[in-house]
Amino acid sequence: MKTLDTGTLGASRGNDLSPEEFRRAGHAIVDWIADYYAHPERQRVLPDVAPGQLLDKLPPSAPQQGACQEEILADFERLVAPHLVHWNHPGFMAYFAAGGSRPGVLADALAAAVNNVGLLWYSSPALAELEQVTTRWLAGAMGLPADWFGMIHDTASTATLHAVIAARELAAAKARQSGAELDLNRIVMYTSEQAHSSVEKAMSALGRGVEACRKIRCDDRYAMRPDELERAIARDLSAGLSPIAITATVGTTASTGIDPVQEIADIAAEHGLWLHVDAAYAGAAAVLPEMRLHFAGCERADSFVVNPHKWLFVQMDCSVFYTARPECLRSALSQTPEYLRSGQDPRAVNYMEHSIALGRRFRALKLWFVLRSFGTEQLSNVLREHIRLARLLAEWVAQAPDFELLAPVDFSLVCLRYRQEGASEAETDAANERLLRAVNATGEFFLSHARLEDRYTIRIAIGNITTTEAYVRRLWELLQGLARCEA
Repeated sequence: MKTLDTGTLGASRGNDLSPEEFRRAGHAIVDWIADYYAHPERQRVLPDVAPGQLLDKLPPSAPQQGACQEEILADFERLVAPHLVHWNHPGFMAYFAAGGSRPGVLADALAAAVNNVGLLWYSSPALAELEQVTTRWLAGAMGLPADWFGMIHDTASTATLHAVIAARELAAAKARQSGAELDLNRIVMYTSEQAHSSVEKAMSALGRGVEACRKIRCDDRYAMRPDELERAIARDLSAGLSPIAITATVGTTASTGIDPVQEIADIAAEHGLWLHVDAAYAGAAAVLPEMRLHFAGCERADSFVVNPHKWLFVQMDCSVFYTARPECLRSALSQTPEYLRSGQDPRAVNYMEHSIALGRRFRALKLWFVLRSFGTEQLSNVLREHIRLARLLAEWVAQAPDFELLAPVDFSLVCLRYRQEGASEAETDAANERLLRAVNATGEFFLSHARLEDRYTIRIAIGNITTTEAYVRRLWELLQGLARCEA
């Protein structure tokens, strides 16, 4: 084999780095990351900045001449870093956690270096087969069916869109079998009023609009009511519409409500509807045997999504989508032009045939690193501790005369509000909005809110590796102190 003339390559490299320059810059960045992960609590979790400040600090056009890496890293620290929200901070309890972990950082660096693009198996056997292995490992750890087809998307929103596309394809195939054609302008689907907005967006993306996604009323635990679901389906059938799917949620965003998947699966089976289960956040808890009761019936789903980038400490983005009917995705989405044709082998999975995206990142590598680094035993220990901390906080809230819980604490989310005696609902909402802003203004914590039964609700989502009981106790003291200052 002829050896390449590296001198020629170097001369035509432009401003790409030499191996020595790359090594020096890489060491500097790894040192920065190591220090960053060592003490995330030293930063304000929320930056004290206003919209447009970073825009005003940066030049309006790209530079004509390249800069050295030392200068770029210095500008990152000076300009960009002060505008970061620190998602790995122990006081980050807004939304759901996405703090990642050190092994995930290392894996992302390797994935960026090899820069493999998953088109079909032939374009990267490592990417395709590691995705098969890691999704099977995760399914096994969560007690999900071993024969489900798994693939990794960027977010649960993308996964849900694929579920709805597959549901439409299945409904169309059934219509053809009966000698009819599915009227795509009359399809509808169902989810709870507490479900994530991505379910409605999926119907909008299919051209039907959000009104074609029926929002089913919930009970006092914020779970979908099966009787209301049955009535909605009956109404739509009577109106000549074509129901295609139901999305149930285990762990809704606002309150971590748990839909009765077993009963919903019965209804889906009765009407021949696709059942998708959104467990983007709470699905991680299925690795704990004692939490499996919340997932009863999920094994009957046609598709299921969980986000390891939320509560399994994998770097963003990594959303694992499972389906019992991969042939529906392949029927809907497989388009293989001549330049992408390759020899067929029963063991070669071409993920492009099951997704909208042609190319895919090597996301399985970071899932593999994290599962290998922690092991399911340590992951289980961390999740159990987060659930314990949430229940401990819930106990403190329940004992406080001027605070109240607004939702069950089944996972690691606590929904609460401050309630001053004699205050109206409007006054209580305003007081809790001020309380949330006051907590976030300290820089110690970042909380978010929701509305439950039209009540302003403070959400405390525990899910970062570095969050300990001391931080939860400090937050509770801060909430009480700031609330009583408002009184």
